[in-house]
Amino acid sequence: MISPLADGLPDFPWDTIADAANRARSHSDGIVDLSIGTPIDDSPQFIQEALRQASNAPGYPTAAGTIELRTAWAEWANRILSAQVTEKHIAISIGSKEMVALLPFALGVGPTHTIAIPELAYPTYAVGALMIGATCVTYRSAADIPDGADFVWINTPSNPTGEVLDVESLKAIVDRAREIHAPVISDECYVELGWTADPVSVLDPRVNGGDLSGIAALFSLSKRSNLAGYRSGAMIGDEHLVSSVVGFRKHAGLLMPFPVQVASVAALNDDAHVAEQKVRYSARRDVLHTALTSAGFSIHHSQAGLYLWATRGDDCRTTVDQLSELGILVAPGSFYGPAGDKHVRVALTASDERVAAAALRLAVG
Repeated sequence: MISPLADGLPDFPWDTIADAANRARSHSDGIVDLSIGTPIDDSPQFIQEALRQASNAPGYPTAAGTIELRTAWAEWANRILSAQVTEKHIAISIGSKEMVALLPFALGVGPTHTIAIPELAYPTYAVGALMIGATCVTYRSAADIPDGADFVWINTPSNPTGEVLDVESLKAIVDRAREIHAPVISDECYVELGWTADPVSVLDPRVNGGDLSGIAALFSLSKRSNLAGYRSGAMIGDEHLVSSVVGFRKHAGLLMPFPVQVASVAALNDDAHVAEQKVRYSARRDVLHTALTSAGFSIHHSQAGLYLWATRGDDCRTTVDQLSELGILVAPGSFYGPAGDKHVRVALTASDERVAAAALRLAVG
């Protein structure tokens, strides 16, 4: 008898805080859900219009994506990240989580291989290893990556901590991965949301020495353009890795809808809406940062991205329960690895009104 793959996977993390969520919902003024980083502001009108204009799409799109979309991604990367890429370095994806979960499989990683992930990391890195039976090890710095690692993940700015790796740290990881002949993939979905540090991409020549061999980075339009519902992302890097991923996606039928591709071009060609959204998040961040520190929390890292990494020194589940009594739902740090068991992740993705409500509740206890 077959055993469904999902039977061997861990519980979906957010299912484990259902009781806290129900408690927060029972608050007289309703829940303030700061547990998941899903955008809540409107998708920009000009992007919606681009989607509408392309809605007559009777034929199949290609897995590789249109030349217009791949060119737009390349121009964005060169403009924003100081990269040196062309459309040949681009593989589009249905959001970035598709890549996080399936990329090791697409690149031939299997049960005899080892995947290295950051000590604190988005759970899907480990789930991707579990799905193919690979061994998963964690690292804090380049020096911790073992000789036997066959695939190395980087995440900067980090989810959950918001930590930004500098040029020297990134270069050390890239050099170590090259030393052991392992591809290194950097998840950089929050790269345009720097607060107290300017995020650096693994595609930056200062990091890779002008050589993209064995290197790629993942990006998404979900956060920077409020397009999580569109599912639009890309992998940018080594042409050989890109070619392998495109070939895999062709066989798997992972096709981004053509209207979404057209809308994505519009999003990538405009920086103004990203700046406007960043202002919104900055204001919400200021309110929550002040409220949390006034309530006795310390904020660690949180240099970029959509989260505050907060602690009062208690077990994270205790903190989740305490905040749920105030009608505030946050994510326990243990979701992201044992090293997070004293922290909670607080998302900035709530309306101004809900963020203000959270601040008031923290103030009155």
